Amino acid sequence: MSAAMEYKQIVGLAGKAAEELRAWERRRAEELDGEIAAAEAAVVESRERETRTVQGAQHWWRMAQDNVSRLPWLEVGADPSPAPHGYASRLDLYLREVKEAYQELVDAVLSLGWRARR
Repeated sequence: MSAAMEYKQIVGLAGKAAEELRAWERRRAEELDGEIAAAEAAVVESRERETRTVQGAQHWWRMAQDNVSRLPWLEVGADPSPAPHGYASRLDLYLREVKEAYQELVDAVLSLGWRARR
């Protein structure tokens, strides 16, 4: 085989390798675009869940304030703030716990005598 033929073969292989690399890069870019879109959708969904949870917690807090406002000897504390160490996967559980705590408060207020509620 002559030097010219070897050169042509090497150039051909290098061209083929470059073409395969470009094809791989295109496929990988498409994969990454899909992953980015999925991650963005997950962020939007997480923000919506967080907003719904905050609204739910604020709802139960306002109801608790209303119950406690009828007790002149008890002062309402500061509004609750989100816990930065909470787990997103447990938002429903946290909200259920708030609802259960509210129900315990209602039961406690109802169990008071009528004089304590004035």
